Amino acid sequence: MSPINLSNLRPAPGSHKAERRVGRGHGSGRGKTAGRGTKGQKARSGGTIHRAFRGGQTRLSKGLPFLRGMGAARNVIPSRKEYAILNVSDLEAFEAGSQVHPEVMAARGLITTAESKGLVKVLGDGEIDRALTVHAHKFSASARQKIEAAGGSVEIIPVKTYEKTKRRKDDQAKTPAPGARA
Repeated sequence: MSPINLSNLRPAPGSHKAERRVGRGHGSGRGKTAGRGTKGQKARSGGTIHRAFRGGQTRLSKGLPFLRGMGAARNVIPSRKEYAILNVSDLEAFEAGSQVHPEVMAARGLITTAESKGLVKVLGDGEIDRALTVHAHKFSASARQKIEAAGGSVEIIPVKTYEKTKRRKDDQAKTPAPGARA
């Protein structure tokens, strides 16, 4: 066996398949239409079909409604209130007798600064052994019970509510329309 050098390098037998030579006459087996069938868009050069093409039927992306908004979070209910969640066990970070406000919770790293400006809810997971005055927008029944059992108290921060600006149907029925006879 001769030594291997650049002049006699060959791929391993069976590892390299010969390229298909299309359009080289009838004797090649792929003459005339070169394996593209007869006529049509796919027989032409550059004739590719868009992946969303559905045979002339309106493509799916055109048939769906055009929705603006927040991408995948479009189905979020606009009137829904999001609460920052805090557990009773997280209140162990505070000294006995201290006032616990959302700003203080954020300073201790229990909630983020952005969450402290929103709504905060305290849940009853864990135990507490010191008396604290906890200020939050909502408390679960078990959280309220555990805080008060430890000698502390809960203070509910009132949530601002705004009156509806549009008149309701029952209001319109009570007040006569302008220019109407009584």
